[in-house]
Amino acid sequence: MIQLLAALRIALRALRVNLLRSALTMLGIVIGVAAVITMVAVGSGARQQVQEQIRSLGANLLIILSGSVTSGGARLGLGSRLTISEDDALAIMRDIPGIVAVAPVYRGGAQVVYGNANWSTAILGITPEYMTVREWEVEYGRGFLPEDQAGKAKVALLGVTVAEQLFGDSDPMGQSIRIRNVPFTVIGVLARKGRNTQGQDQDDTILVPLSTAKKRVLGTTAIRSRSVQAIMVKVEEAGQMGEAVDAIRELLRQRHRLQGNDQDDFSIRNLTEIQEAREQSAQILGLLLAAVASVSLVVGGIGIMNIMLVSVTERTREIGLRMAIGARGREILAQFLIEAVTLSLIGGAIGVGLGIAAAFIVADLARWPALIGLSSILLAVGFSAAIGVFFGFYPARKAARLDPIAALRYE
Repeated sequence: MIQLLAALRIALRALRVNLLRSALTMLGIVIGVAAVITMVAVGSGARQQVQEQIRSLGANLLIILSGSVTSGGARLGLGSRLTISEDDALAIMRDIPGIVAVAPVYRGGAQVVYGNANWSTAILGITPEYMTVREWEVEYGRGFLPEDQAGKAKVALLGVTVAEQLFGDSDPMGQSIRIRNVPFTVIGVLARKGRNTQGQDQDDTILVPLSTAKKRVLGTTAIRSRSVQAIMVKVEEAGQMGEAVDAIRELLRQRHRLQGNDQDDFSIRNLTEIQEAREQSAQILGLLLAAVASVSLVVGGIGIMNIMLVSVTERTREIGLRMAIGARGREILAQFLIEAVTLSLIGGAIGVGLGIAAAFIVADLARWPALIGLSSILLAVGFSAAIGVFFGFYPARKAARLDPIAALRYE
């Protein structure tokens, strides 16, 4: 232990003698560690943001959308024809095993008025099951009851954004708002959801009973009175998502009387697959960035080896003198290894500080959270120490193998 401390003091003194050269040597390590910390932190933050956005939509969620219609040879896209209905939703809940809840949805837009304030927002006609499917809580007030749906009640739940735009700091509970000139009573305000994966504000919405939306706000024809634009399905287990998709597709094809060669007149989106794909993309991007950043560490290691070789040449007579008075080859080897590792660790410590600062700056500019884990810091510092050992071993070994007599005669 005493010898190790003595070797460390000698190493620090040797580095201090050539302070500028030591600082320039450490620069590659500093940049490499800072880059690794920054990229891993920002990549982890981006991955967490994707997870939170997907989670805000609801866990184990399937979305069934209405199909398309062809007009004049042009396919008008999903939702251009209402091909799914509330009866389909009831059949899915009744006939498909492993389903927690099913919620038909009818969506539109409207200008909402309260007093002198107005706001254009999305209007969603829903059933009480929608709150279970979306895992959406009511911050204060109450949710919809079955009798609200049965009685076409003119009641509404406000998203946080709508509540702020219409009421500011006032309490919206019990107040009357007008949606397309139809008065609705506010019975609750929803918990904040934030933005979804497309960047849309999920809190900029008003929920009303599905029957009320169709009858009094958004409107449907008598023929399509049971039609809806989407059906949201919450599956009990994530591992059952694939089976549920196949079972729902088969059931809806039977109900819609589609033959073997007929295309589906609906579309099923598995949000779990979307989440996995986005997480995998974020993970690959993070690993790629970390790999690119680690190149700086290797470059820094090469710089350390170069400077250590120069140091061995400059200190040849010193090495010969130490060997002449009894220093063994392994002690010389340890001495130069300690110098190389000290350079790497000091550079790594500075790089960690710069990397943490850079991670927060980049995250603030990109509006992503920065996740800086202890494991990534330890990994970066450990890697920098390993770089010091790896690239410092050859110069140290060269110094340890010097002939004392030849070293003393070196000019």
